Amino acid sequence: MHLATEALIALALQEDAAYGDLTSEAIFEPGHRSRATIEAREAMVVCGLDVAREVFLAVDPKVEIALEIHDGQQVKKGTTVLTATGATIALLTAERTALNFLQRLSGVATLARQYADAVAALGSGVRVVDTRKTTPGWRALEKYAVRCGGCHNHRLSLGEHVLIKDNHIAAAGSIREAVARARALAPHTARIEVEADTLAQVRQALEAGAEVIMLDNMSPAQIRKAVETIGGRALVEVSGGVTLDKLPELAQSGVDVISVGALTHSARAVDLSMVLQTMDHS
Repeated sequence: MHLATEALIALALQEDAAYGDLTSEAIFEPGHRSRATIEAREAMVVCGLDVAREVFLAVDPKVEIALEIHDGQQVKKGTTVLTATGATIALLTAERTALNFLQRLSGVATLARQYADAVAALGSGVRVVDTRKTTPGWRALEKYAVRCGGCHNHRLSLGEHVLIKDNHIAAAGSIREAVARARALAPHTARIEVEADTLAQVRQALEAGAEVIMLDNMSPAQIRKAVETIGGRALVEVSGGVTLDKLPELAQSGVDVISVGALTHSARAVDLSMVLQTMDHS
């Protein structure tokens, strides 16, 4: 488990159970044991099982966990995804935090699968990627969920490759100047990507030697013209307001990459629930 994820689990448990679980501790003796099953209440792509397991173990290392399926697996309504056996108080204390992680990450994976399947059905070979529009602190987990759903990751952080956007261009004075400065200092492994809002900027990015050109919020007609202008001299990414409805036209326009912020910032939490069955207690 990544250290950042461990810290996130600790933070989540601190905000929910820093002072224990008053209700469960009042009702049950420490020796009371139960078996809990987490079930899908709708069809989904499951993601976050390892995180959910670590939540239970963080509350009580003696809880026994069985992962019934694996992350990235598509399941039907009613499927049991995880079973936990242990102290009733521990299971109930961990319940909401474990479900929060599972519901959020499975929601991202489920939405990503819809986009991945839509592109695969077209046979275009276009890559659908996420963005940095992630929940603060959750980026690694949400980008993992995107991969579980069959899509791909854009840069994980600002340090991975050069992406020159409108504010960079405005502050530098021109695309040419921004690219020249970036190329002088960026590692040789870092691609230079330039965001273009107009066809004029596309031409300027090409002249400056951009290796990737992002077409931002362009109309379908502008995108087709931009792809024609670029003519294979750079990878073409399209972004801005991408939805499932728009995906077919974009995927067949000749672009290489479609970036979709909605994969993370607009994915809904899917419905999972924990059911408790009391066992004979010692």
